[in-house]
Amino acid sequence: MGPELLELRETRLEKAKALEALGQGPYALNFAPTHQSAELQAAHADLANGEERELTVAVAGRVMTRRVMGKLAFFTLLDGSGTIQLYLEKSSLDADATTTPAPFAQLASLVDAGDLIGVRGSLRRTDRGELSVKVQEWWMLCKALSPLPDKWHGLADVEKRYRQRYLDLIVSPQTRETFRRRAQLVSSLRRWLDERGFLEIETPVLQSVPGGADARPFETHHNALDLPLTLRIATELHLKRLVVGGFERVYELGRIFRNEGTSTRHNPEFTSVEIYQAYADYIEMMVLTEELIAHGCRQVCGGTSITYQGTEIDLAPPWRRATMHELVLEATGLDFNGFANRPEAAAAMQAAGLVVPELADSVGRLLVEAFEQRVESNLIQPTFVLDYPVETSPLARSHRSKPGLVERFELFIVGRETANAFSELIDPVDQRRRLEAQQERRAAGDLEAQGVDEDFLQALEVGMPPTGGLGIGIDRLVMLLTNSASIRDVIAFPLLRPAKVDNGSTDQIS
Repeated sequence: MGPELLELRETRLEKAKALEALGQGPYALNFAPTHQSAELQAAHADLANGEERELTVAVAGRVMTRRVMGKLAFFTLLDGSGTIQLYLEKSSLDADATTTPAPFAQLASLVDAGDLIGVRGSLRRTDRGELSVKVQEWWMLCKALSPLPDKWHGLADVEKRYRQRYLDLIVSPQTRETFRRRAQLVSSLRRWLDERGFLEIETPVLQSVPGGADARPFETHHNALDLPLTLRIATELHLKRLVVGGFERVYELGRIFRNEGTSTRHNPEFTSVEIYQAYADYIEMMVLTEELIAHGCRQVCGGTSITYQGTEIDLAPPWRRATMHELVLEATGLDFNGFANRPEAAAAMQAAGLVVPELADSVGRLLVEAFEQRVESNLIQPTFVLDYPVETSPLARSHRSKPGLVERFELFIVGRETANAFSELIDPVDQRRRLEAQQERRAAGDLEAQGVDEDFLQALEVGMPPTGGLGIGIDRLVMLLTNSASIRDVIAFPLLRPAKVDNGSTDQIS
């Protein structure tokens, strides 16, 4: 904290002591507002300029701006719904005053921008047309020792917005609206699923065998049991156990943890919803995905036509469906169905100017590489990409008519994967073979490959009905529906590098 801020803090501490001496806080126990600012703005839109309404209201919030002009002052008060002006008139406030200094002088000298106050008064629309609470009484609810950022037009320092989200929320109506929409979206998705007979059941965050995705887990340790554990990288394998147990429609919306880097679309801690429906396949899950996301869009945005970063996106079903082979052929001219082996496919990719990674050790993995390099970022309108190679999809059922492929789709919107779904693999013998192949890759150095979960395999031995499974990334969906360019804009407290502090050390990660 620089010397100027330290001086401001000391000044505010002195004001807090003065308020305490006057019996005015500075930290109240409670207050009972009668109205929110947005409620008053809507209910009294008919009040004419210069007129007053003899209705007593009580509002509370944070002082955002203050103007004191002799015997008159105007404050802007921010509450959870928006802002309203406070009209402070010395003659009204001090009419029955018995304190020294009088209430108006206290407000003028002891209340700063950032303070939380409560007021009681009548309603007045100023000559300039601003609905205001004409204050008769006021109470200090919390004296802010630190000032707000410059004025209240938002934080220019993007890093500070993420690291001190509380400041960002105070000064940015857009940020508050983003998180309000996020909450609305999550609630609407849950209601939609609940109304269709899906049951939400929580699964463990601490797991002995991470599975359900190709990802590196966070590792931890249970001291009492002396047991190494990981944080879950997916909810899939436990939700499938529930399907085995007889829950035919089940889901969980919650946090997932993957020990990976950060980017505009990745955060190590994120939110997903995974949904499983017995007696369904990936075709039915496509319809469910369309309907669920379109419903969420209508609830949050008022319709299915939205604008993302300047591009019009139409989320009205049905959405485009195309196989990965078709999309790669369209973008590169390469027909991966015609390659007999990896060297042939690799040579064709190099001739087409594509990178051939060594870890992509099969034609199927090279197909996915070609897709990621030339197709993925160009899928702007919602597109279901169908029928992935079996070696990249260890938990998906083999395709009913296409050897070497599985019944899997991923949904791409604005060049980002937003959902992933399978006709689930329910053959325990095939599932064991695939997980053992994954474990071999892990032993060879692929830290994102899955291991063998013996208990899950035992559950499949008991018998799992034909099932469709779906996972949707909530954060990326919120990005889309709030026109947010970075995942950090839609996660209230994203993971950041440690911050440098004045003494040269680092603050804790926030």
